[in-house]
Amino acid sequence: MEGEHREPHQKLVTGEFGYVLEDVPHLSDYIPDLLTYPNPLQDNPAYSVVKQYFVLTEDTVPEKIVVNKGSPRGRHFRRAGARQKVYFQSDEVHACIVTCGGLCPGLNTVIREIVCGLYNMYGVSKVLGIEGGYKGFYSRNTIKLTPKLVNDIHKRGGTIIGTSRGGHDTKKIVDSIQDRGINQVYIIGGDGTQKGAAAIYEEIRHRGLKVVVAGIPKTIDNDIPVIDKSFGFDTAVEEAQRAINAAHVEAESMENGIGVVKLMGRYSGFIAMHATLANRDVDCCLIPESPFYLGGKGGLFEFMESRLKENGHMVIVIAEGAGQELLTEERNEKDASGNKLLKDVGLWISQKIKDYFVGRCKMIINLKYIDPTYMIRAVPSNASDNVYCTLLAQSAVHGAMAGYTGFTSGLVNGRHTHIPFYRITESQNKVIITDRMWARLLSSTNQPSFMSCVDANEPKNGEEPQTESSEENSPS
Repeated sequence: MEGEHREPHQKLVTGEFGYVLEDVPHLSDYIPDLLTYPNPLQDNPAYSVVKQYFVLTEDTVPEKIVVNKGSPRGRHFRRAGARQKVYFQSDEVHACIVTCGGLCPGLNTVIREIVCGLYNMYGVSKVLGIEGGYKGFYSRNTIKLTPKLVNDIHKRGGTIIGTSRGGHDTKKIVDSIQDRGINQVYIIGGDGTQKGAAAIYEEIRHRGLKVVVAGIPKTIDNDIPVIDKSFGFDTAVEEAQRAINAAHVEAESMENGIGVVKLMGRYSGFIAMHATLANRDVDCCLIPESPFYLGGKGGLFEFMESRLKENGHMVIVIAEGAGQELLTEERNEKDASGNKLLKDVGLWISQKIKDYFVGRCKMIINLKYIDPTYMIRAVPSNASDNVYCTLLAQSAVHGAMAGYTGFTSGLVNGRHTHIPFYRITESQNKVIITDRMWARLLSSTNQPSFMSCVDANEPKNGEEPQTESSEENSPS
């Protein structure tokens, strides 16, 4: 990412009893004497009948909802929604939308609802689609987006404006925004994209421009912190069922049948975990957060032998980031977004299983490996995600029209909120293997936890441990 680095502006508002509001920036923070206008929604017949449609300025949403009577009120975020006053007149708005990173179910739905929300709720007619991700600001064409053009795009997968990784040059992007007269920027992407959005906001603020930057968090892996879930996740879990069902049919139809399904999850195993819990035909789920080992007492091979003898078949679900530390060759390359390129753990573990059972156990097995990852992320979003995408997009539009900037629209404890960029990009959401959800999975599959492998004597590359003693290999 090129351009001058600036520390994020943080707005913390404190109150009684430990109340802290992590507020988002506003145009009025750095542009004095801005004019305000009545929200046109007050004259919209669709909304005028709704009692208390406008969100109160003081409304906030708590980050943590489970408390006890002695708990402080804790951290809050500003509640999203339409305000009574807006900081843009409809005919002065010139908006743009950009999608970055990999594909995800729901991208087209978010695009559609931003366009239709601006047009139908606020009377905005000038909306551009930036082609091909961040680099499209300065090296590609734009598409004029209208309600007619986007009318049925939610029924298709992908993104009609294209996407790419990398290509972020803060100065060039803001120059393009300024030259085109754009004053609302909607950025759809994952944590790397949101970091880029934060840099764009800081440069816009530095130049004193009346331009809002609003983000919509996108990651099919559900690894963005703070928010309840990311759009496309429900669709991914639902679509993963097809692959797991196919693996189960193949496995149970043959002697010693083994179905291996690789699902998305570079650093976080949420898709694999939820797909396993939803399916109930999975015998073992392997995710990045829970280290596992192959040989020796308590290892994967021992469990597989037992399960095959018991049932005659089994299904393994593995997230793409699981077991990377066991692969023989360390891969240090990164993609254009800065993500570490992973080796194909699905192919690797399939070959290891074949080598073990055929070579060592002399057992005939029938293994089928299924990798549906690119199929899953290219499908249209399901009904649940379509509704979620609609609300995320409308929350971003309401926030932008109300003058808020430097924020991401997200669901927190069931309420739509505006979250400052730095909270979205500061860490990754991961499965907590000491939490009850992972315990539910272990109970469902009856697989070992593999916790005994977390030991200084843990062998490399999946070889057997030096000792068969379970006490020596147990965690301290």
